[in-house]
Amino acid sequence: MKRDLAAAGDLRRALAYLRPHGRSFALAITLVVPITLLELLKPWPLKLVLDNVIPGVRWPPLERLEPAGLLMTALAVLVAIHLLLGVFGVVHNIVTIRIGQSMVNDLRAELFDRLQRLSLRFHSRGAVGDLIHRVTLDSFAIQTLAMNGVFPLVGSSLLLAGMFVVMVQLSRQLTLVALVVCPLLFAGIAVLDGRIVALASEARAREGDVYARAQRGLSAIRVVQAFAMEGREQRAFLATSTASLDSSRRLYTLQSVYTAAVGVILALGTALVLWFGVRGVWGAHVSVGDLIVFVSYLGSLYGPLNSILQTYGLAANARAGLRRVFEVLDSTDEVADGFRVPEAVRGHVTFEDASFSYDGTRLALKHVSFEARPGELLAVVGESGAGKSTLLNLLPRFADVTEGRVCIDGIDVREWRLRELRRAITMVLQPPIVFPLSIAENIAYGRPEASPAEIEAAARLARAHEFVARLPQGYDTVLGEQGATLSEGERQRLTLARALLRDAPILILDEPTSAVDLETEALILDAIGALSRGRTTFVIAHRLATVRRADRILVLRDGELIEEGSYEELVGRGGAFARLHATQFGEGGTP
Repeated sequence: MKRDLAAAGDLRRALAYLRPHGRSFALAITLVVPITLLELLKPWPLKLVLDNVIPGVRWPPLERLEPAGLLMTALAVLVAIHLLLGVFGVVHNIVTIRIGQSMVNDLRAELFDRLQRLSLRFHSRGAVGDLIHRVTLDSFAIQTLAMNGVFPLVGSSLLLAGMFVVMVQLSRQLTLVALVVCPLLFAGIAVLDGRIVALASEARAREGDVYARAQRGLSAIRVVQAFAMEGREQRAFLATSTASLDSSRRLYTLQSVYTAAVGVILALGTALVLWFGVRGVWGAHVSVGDLIVFVSYLGSLYGPLNSILQTYGLAANARAGLRRVFEVLDSTDEVADGFRVPEAVRGHVTFEDASFSYDGTRLALKHVSFEARPGELLAVVGESGAGKSTLLNLLPRFADVTEGRVCIDGIDVREWRLRELRRAITMVLQPPIVFPLSIAENIAYGRPEASPAEIEAAARLARAHEFVARLPQGYDTVLGEQGATLSEGERQRLTLARALLRDAPILILDEPTSAVDLETEALILDAIGALSRGRTTFVIAHRLATVRRADRILVLRDGELIEEGSYEELVGRGGAFARLHATQFGEGGTP
């Protein structure tokens, strides 16, 4: 019962995507009517030939026609019926395919939008490859459900109703015989429903694992090759792929057994009808033409049933894909939008007894409190895993505090409209993220309307103009995937230029010099000086040379704020920061 309710719920949600295409759907259903009538007429020209032309017996309306003329008329009608069926069929297919593709497009857009709004907590739990599979392939399930579920069901139901009426008129006895096998067919559905859906869900999940494994290996190709781990990655991918194919094979095997069983049951029904029908012809109760029409209808009767039942496996597979899509759409792990839209942002940031947990049990941040006044430069330091990135991820609401508050200009960030909040904050991440676009488009990513002069001015301030000018196409140079054609320092300076052009009042820099040489570090530090001027700036750093210019330094350890002060104060205090300083520069050393 629960399974039936779940299936009905999935179908109702899928059908909701038909509503924007109501006119096209109405046209598709309307086209079913002439197609059904033509299908009903298909065997009648043959009946005329068998019952009127060959024995020379005239059907009263056709008494004036000679046998040759009646034969030509029957053949012409036969060709005309199939010609019209072809025309209506092509139009119907075009309309239904367009509806199905539009539904896929709508579902994909909704799913992608949802994924962009889900928190980092959600994304940290799932593999990127699996999510890509859900967007690109699982979303096609809604077209499969429409093309192999809704439209065949409507068309076949109408055709079955029409055939049933005509068959009863021809022979009630043969009609009852033809319907004997139907309970067996529906019993097959009841027995195999749960198993097919379970196997389809497993197969979809395994396919997602293959995408995730491929994405992980290819995104880390430099590490794989550097450590000569190609063989291990290949074996791991092969194992994942084999598991996926095993699941698919079990599903296809079950569907094939089901299809074969349906074929046997339908053959049994046909054999029974022929047995009783031929005996009726022998007893002169049924004409040869009536038997041919009945057998033709029988094939057409079993055809829609067979189509409905055989595509049941496809529909079950589609339901499994839709469930994977709906899992994402139904996820509650979303940062809820606020309602406040401040007129101006000064950049006064306060953390008030803020705590955060990724899993709901262990705190990654523990009761952190501090203040950043407008225009200040604060550095956040600590060992790996101390909670530095977690701390600053709370500011743009990549996740929300478990306890306490984070405020900008005295307003809890949870009350801000997300779009306005994130427009007030610019982040420069590590590793630097660039897109396979032109350099100008990369710099203007946060301000697509920026002029070429503004883009160049930002690049100059970020110390990026010099290397851009040396490229063959300058700012029109299109970068490779992940900026592979640039050095780490060059990519970092491009992201600094992007931040400068965005011109937000709050700036977050995550390890801006962690992977560059000393010369590039000096250039980036100069760019940071220009970038942070007049902005509330946070710098996460392992290399303490980066934080020397900070107004204040926050020292984290195991999610707790253990020290706060200026560079000189903390060095002189002899605490955790002084020990970090001694580790990097030696006792009494300077950066």
